[in-house]
Amino acid sequence: MRVNEKYSSLPAEEKGIHIINIRAIEDIGYVQHESILLNSLCQDPDANCKHGLYFRDGKRKVDYILVYHFKKSSVSKTLTRRIHHNDSSARSIKQDHQLPGKGGHLDVGESELHMDYHEDDKRFRREEYEGNLMEAGLELERDEDTKIHGVGFVKIHAPWNVLCREAEFLKLKMPTKKVYQINQAHGLLKKINSVIQKITEPIQPKVAELKPQTVKRLSYPFSREKQHLFDLSDKESFFDSKTRSTIVYEILKRTTCTKAKYSMGTGEGRKTETTLLNKRWKCGKYGITSLLANGVYSAAYPLHDGDYEGENVELNDRKLLCEEWASYGVFYKYQPIDLVRKYFGEKIGLYFAWLGVYTEMLIPASIVGVIVFLYGCATVDENIPSMEMCDERNNITMCPLCDKTCSYWKMSSACATARASHLFDNPATVFFSVFMALWAATFMEHWKRKQMRLNYRWDLTGFEEEEEAVKAHPRAEYEAKVLEKSLRKEYIHKKTDKEKLTWKDRFPAYFTNFVGIIFMVGLTFAIVFGVIIYRISTAAALALSSTPSGRSSVRVTVTATAVIINLVVIIILDEVYGCIARWLTQIEVPKTDKSFEERLIFKAFLLKFVNAYTPIFYVAFFKGRFVGRPGDYVYIFHSFRMEECAPGGCLMELCIQLSIIMLGKQLIQNNLFEIGIPKMKKLIRYIKLKQQRSLDHEEHMKKKQRYEVDYNLEPFAGLTPEYMEMIIQFGFVTLFVASFPLAPLFALLNNIIEIRLDAKKFVTELRRPVAVRAKDIGIWYNILRGVGKLAVIINAFVISFTSDFIPRLVYLYMYSENGTMHGFVNHTLSSFNVSDFQGGTAPNDPMELGYEVQICRYKDYREPPWSENKYEISKDFWAVLAARLAFVIVFQNLVMFMSDFVDWIIPDIPKDISQQIHKEKVLMVEVFMKEEQGKLQMIETWKDKDMKKGENCNNHSPKVSRSHSGSMSSCHSYHIDV
Repeated sequence: MRVNEKYSSLPAEEKGIHIINIRAIEDIGYVQHESILLNSLCQDPDANCKHGLYFRDGKRKVDYILVYHFKKSSVSKTLTRRIHHNDSSARSIKQDHQLPGKGGHLDVGESELHMDYHEDDKRFRREEYEGNLMEAGLELERDEDTKIHGVGFVKIHAPWNVLCREAEFLKLKMPTKKVYQINQAHGLLKKINSVIQKITEPIQPKVAELKPQTVKRLSYPFSREKQHLFDLSDKESFFDSKTRSTIVYEILKRTTCTKAKYSMGTGEGRKTETTLLNKRWKCGKYGITSLLANGVYSAAYPLHDGDYEGENVELNDRKLLCEEWASYGVFYKYQPIDLVRKYFGEKIGLYFAWLGVYTEMLIPASIVGVIVFLYGCATVDENIPSMEMCDERNNITMCPLCDKTCSYWKMSSACATARASHLFDNPATVFFSVFMALWAATFMEHWKRKQMRLNYRWDLTGFEEEEEAVKAHPRAEYEAKVLEKSLRKEYIHKKTDKEKLTWKDRFPAYFTNFVGIIFMVGLTFAIVFGVIIYRISTAAALALSSTPSGRSSVRVTVTATAVIINLVVIIILDEVYGCIARWLTQIEVPKTDKSFEERLIFKAFLLKFVNAYTPIFYVAFFKGRFVGRPGDYVYIFHSFRMEECAPGGCLMELCIQLSIIMLGKQLIQNNLFEIGIPKMKKLIRYIKLKQQRSLDHEEHMKKKQRYEVDYNLEPFAGLTPEYMEMIIQFGFVTLFVASFPLAPLFALLNNIIEIRLDAKKFVTELRRPVAVRAKDIGIWYNILRGVGKLAVIINAFVISFTSDFIPRLVYLYMYSENGTMHGFVNHTLSSFNVSDFQGGTAPNDPMELGYEVQICRYKDYREPPWSENKYEISKDFWAVLAARLAFVIVFQNLVMFMSDFVDWIIPDIPKDISQQIHKEKVLMVEVFMKEEQGKLQMIETWKDKDMKKGENCNNHSPKVSRSHSGSMSSCHSYHIDV
């Protein structure tokens, strides 16, 4: 380890700030000079370091922060008091205190041995790790004198040579000096674009990156040998803060802790630190992820650019994002996606770009949905079936809805339900289902084109090989499992061959995953079944009500309370299933981060999909299908009769169920939780800090450094929750849209708030995440496509089996006498002789309607009681069933064909982008051709000069009074200069 011993003693004014003096490793082709990192002695150090954004010298920028907890012993506190009073003694003490990476023992007194062993072990592991970081070329500075008691910070800076080296390893595309013209539209298209720009100017954010660009710099993977090709006019800004933090994080991941304190066990007692250091064990290739998991460090994060609020705050990217993006006042504006990508990286930029495209595409879907709903409202008075149901002159007596306590009732009493059902069950819903299927296909194609434009603009067009190389790095947990296996095998068989995890090693985890997922799905079904039992039992109990109003509102009360119970259960299980999915993925021990993320997403989506949609599937496809008939009902537990649909059908109840669950999840889970929980955590942190300030007034008067402020923010937990809630919403919008045409409108209103809510969370409430390169949204795109395909099938079945659309068509074209819908209601009702009731199931009060009932009606296609095959399924049922199945096949194939046609007719890559990519390749070839020609010309020039110089030396050697060796040395010196 190369550490400059000369500068290990630091000035006493530093008060807990430890500077690590390092010398970077020599790069290929570059001779690195020894760099000495000293504190700049100034009266106001915070003025130089800009309150934590720079090292104490005010020149080197902080690229990353490592946070750890420490416990000061009594000796340490005594030394700190001495530092405040005696500069000379402080210097001598500091010389004995080891800095990170120095590797030695701490001889500060016998009381030091009484420190907690685990804290001692963590400190030694930190020293080893930070020493390896120094060997990798990073520069470090430590700060333990902070406002947060017991928390230390290690500031990391990547010098220029390290940035160049890592940029070359990571194949980062950087802008070159070559500038080329972007193809511009001409003629009518140019005028149209100018008009659109003027119209949309008020809704464009005031960000410099959004100005129309006519030129673009040619980008190329960085190479130290070809630095002359890149625009290095401003080295300070050549690597922006996002790129610098990404480079440092890559170093932190692959840098390992090679040794640590060795535990002798509690029985032998605690050894001295010198003895413990002689015992070493290898930690493996774990990096920062393992150190964070083991508590050696408590946090690791890059810094935000600065403050985002205040009058005297300098303008920075964070403040600009807060004003033009993370504010509810700019909800009507487009997102500054380029600035989001510049600050947070490509992966987060792609998420918000996708969310923006999805929200934009919801606008036409919402308009069409509102038109369909208004059509239903306008035609409700012209709907003949609902008019027949509301006509009291028909005097249709219906069979009881429950045994004993329920009596006969008139169909006209369900007039309101029938009229409301027409709002969502009309011919326009079929058109809307086809429209939404094509909308989903168009949305996916539009996003692919938008994604390609972003890839071109963000220089990600050739990212495939680099992405696989980066994501193929094994996870720390995988390496630990492999190490454990190799050590066990070495102990048994004395073999040291390289091991890997096989399917036999993972079989217990796979089996646990299978059983766990089956159990969770079964638990969801059991809960839904329990709610069904609640609905049946509550309906039976309310039917015993003595008041007519209570008996009349049974269906509304039961439906509303059951949906609320379902909503609460869904919200609770969503959180539980998220944790279970992560645990199941962890025990599988996937090899790479990409594999881990994809498996986690698949499990979480499967469980949450089942959790969110099972109650809706029950209402759509199962409720009212297994009721039986009067005199032969189906019972649960021999006492509860299965539920029946309302006289107007189950589609109205499906609409209520879908709307309440969708709106409830969006308002409670997506918005209230995302707003309320961070606010509560922020309030708790504020109360704790206020208590600490009251205890230590001197600490309160200090101004917090940037890394202290960011440490109090919430850590970034990934994009999976953000994507998941949007994918579930996409399912609500597409899967059952035939029953709820207003779903796109509510989704649009939610997303307008969601974009600004997520933006505010990222900018103000979360630590700055490490920028991750990505060329697409990953597995989420495949999930979206799957949901879109599934939506076609589900909507076909909803229209066929849940709504009355097909029975109406069959009646209109097969049974109607005058070509109208008159008589449809009577056609769908079967007759039942009340004398055929089972014993003990007939109504207790058969005369409730004021007259004796001989025949009651129920909704089904069965033979009448006076038929030879009474109560058997009639021919009408089979005709309707055949029409329903035929509609499903035709609808599904037609819509699938139209979706595939849209997919085929819209190219994935826009024509102008493909031309620009081709142009970039041609220009890059020209640049390298010119460079090679220049090299050849320079070599030929040097050869000509060399030959002429040699001839001159040979021609003049007899005339010059010099030795032969002198003239040769003269020529030789010329060659060295060249």
